[in-house]
Amino acid sequence: MIQSAFALPRRTLIARLCSLIVCSGALLPAAHADTPAAAEAAAAEAAPQVVEITGARSDDAGFAARHAGSSTKSDLSLLETPQSVTVLTRDLLDARAVTNLNEALQTTAGVASGSWGRRGWDDFIIRGQRASESLYIDGLKRGQNQYVSQDVSGVERIEVLKGPASINFGMVQPGGLVNMVSKRPRAQAFNTIGATYGSNDFKQLDFDLGRPISDNGKAALRVNGMWSDQDDPIDFVYFKKRYIAPSVTLDFGPRTDFTILSSYMEREYLRSQGAPTRGTILPNRNGTFNRDEFTGEPGFGPYHSRQAAVGYSLTHRFDNGWKLAQNFRYQKLDMDGRFVSLGALANERLQARSGSIQDVQGNNRALDTYAERAFDLGGQRHTIMAGIDLNSDKIRNGSTACRIASLDIFNPVYHQPYSCNATPGSLTTATVEYAALYLRDQVALTDQLNLSLAARHDRSSNKSYNELRDTTTKLKNNKTTGSAALLYRATPNISPYVSYATSFLPVSGTDFFGVQFKPEEGKQAEVGAKFEYLNGRITGALALYDLKRRNVTTADPDPDHIAILPGAQVQTGEERTKGFEAELNADLRNGWNVQTALSLINGVITQDNGGNVGKRLLNVPRQSASVLANYRVRDGALAGLGGGLGVRYEAQKTGPAVSYTVPGYTAVDANLSYEAKAYRVSVSIKNLFDRDYYAGVLSNNVLPLGDPRTVMLRVVTNF
Repeated sequence: MIQSAFALPRRTLIARLCSLIVCSGALLPAAHADTPAAAEAAAAEAAPQVVEITGARSDDAGFAARHAGSSTKSDLSLLETPQSVTVLTRDLLDARAVTNLNEALQTTAGVASGSWGRRGWDDFIIRGQRASESLYIDGLKRGQNQYVSQDVSGVERIEVLKGPASINFGMVQPGGLVNMVSKRPRAQAFNTIGATYGSNDFKQLDFDLGRPISDNGKAALRVNGMWSDQDDPIDFVYFKKRYIAPSVTLDFGPRTDFTILSSYMEREYLRSQGAPTRGTILPNRNGTFNRDEFTGEPGFGPYHSRQAAVGYSLTHRFDNGWKLAQNFRYQKLDMDGRFVSLGALANERLQARSGSIQDVQGNNRALDTYAERAFDLGGQRHTIMAGIDLNSDKIRNGSTACRIASLDIFNPVYHQPYSCNATPGSLTTATVEYAALYLRDQVALTDQLNLSLAARHDRSSNKSYNELRDTTTKLKNNKTTGSAALLYRATPNISPYVSYATSFLPVSGTDFFGVQFKPEEGKQAEVGAKFEYLNGRITGALALYDLKRRNVTTADPDPDHIAILPGAQVQTGEERTKGFEAELNADLRNGWNVQTALSLINGVITQDNGGNVGKRLLNVPRQSASVLANYRVRDGALAGLGGGLGVRYEAQKTGPAVSYTVPGYTAVDANLSYEAKAYRVSVSIKNLFDRDYYAGVLSNNVLPLGDPRTVMLRVVTNF
């Protein structure tokens, strides 16, 4: 079904959808011409169309964003959206000198990022639930893996949706998702070149060039790219990246927006393997471990990855009031690398090590099409959206085991001999496909009270082919999820809301009796409030939530089953997180820009067969908070001079399978800059006081280290 849908030519898909629900306008009654809403709609249709073709809306400059249309699939402002959404604008990312996604998410309420340390991958937890695989680019799922860390220099903004998001995005973890919105062409010509140099020999060159190719500026080109090379405080560790993203917007008339988006990225890195727990967080009779020491094997080799993507974004506004939107992307990735795993520490000094050679190739096709129209019915204003979401993701993953000599962590000798098996230990091809129909109705019950109802039905197929055994396993699931929310505009500036939403995620495998596992299920109840002042220069949100994740696989409690089938599992696990979040962003006319976030989370295991009931969830801090305040002189002799200070706090972390707790930490960031008409010079210092901390928890043997003080000098010129 899914393959045949993808096989249809794009024009055929659009034509079929158009004939069903758009072009005729026959499924829903037309707006009555004598209602105020209808008069406004008619006036809008008759007026000249002003098309926004940039990657970010003009009112989302600064720190305080007002919209997140790519994630909510709605024209409603954040003030009118009954869901927790955080938008990280380009100005905010630049002010914080962000170089990767983990850094970008550090100051988002309800998110814990980078808990694995500097391992070359994106990893983040939203509302207590792992969400690294729930990463979207321009509203389309990136794939079923997190093998390749995504570039942030090519994004206009980053949107974080919190809580179950199946309605718009299908099979995702219940905590939420991250959507990265790409830079797009602009109507004006611009040229920007930047250079950065910093600690650990960090070097980066980047550019962003744009040109209109039509008189009205609607057809335009944009190319942005970057080159970076950096070492690490840990010996032998390094990261290299090359990225380029051409895009073009074509002029198909005032009612049609069409943009082609493409990108190519190469990465090479020798990752940090982490530090042994003995000699760091736990005592070691031989002394203290040197945090700059590499526990991997430099002669074993680095990772290489390549990712290419091409797609388009299409929006058309019909004369009868319907709007049709379609997004498509094809993405291909290749990754090969050498992974070193740390085992137990013999005599508290000999670090056992093993290795594996990884080889991954994959491709992903994603197509999302929806139609939307506002109309009056029964004296109420409805905005209805109906859509079709198709996704096909294929990953071929091979792994070959290797043996590496142990390392004396107090007298390390590198370039030790290693040997690898002649044949791979595993070689599988996993194909995940789904097709979904979704429907949403946003109803203005009164001038102040708005109701949102949504439902989605997914049909998914998960097929795994073991090339070594020549065996195939298949898993199929059908699931309907939904959401309901009520928002009240108490004042023009304050909107309290309540919401309830569900999600699902297929789970591979069977129990002892061969019964296929059911999909994991998530459900969340939330009550909150949005507020906005000074025409959007101050925005904020408060939220209380109760989130449950069910059908979590746990160890089979029957010893007879374990004796016959080691590793047997049952689906009786449940996890629950309750929390409070608060965020405030401000862009004030007196030169101040402020971002603040606060999160309180109680995340525990509520059902389990392994004695873990009541234990805290992995790498979920009970409290986290951040504040960033930047000031820029607007007038006088010092006009253009700016500076800022930021503080980040994260409480202790632990996990159900480890015997230690990582202490909390507070880090201070600072920046100083001068901005003129044609250039900007800035100095950023992250972890100003060089606070030693641990990023999170990995295992009883390995501990990831936090980031030390980093100083970066950046020069940007516009011409």
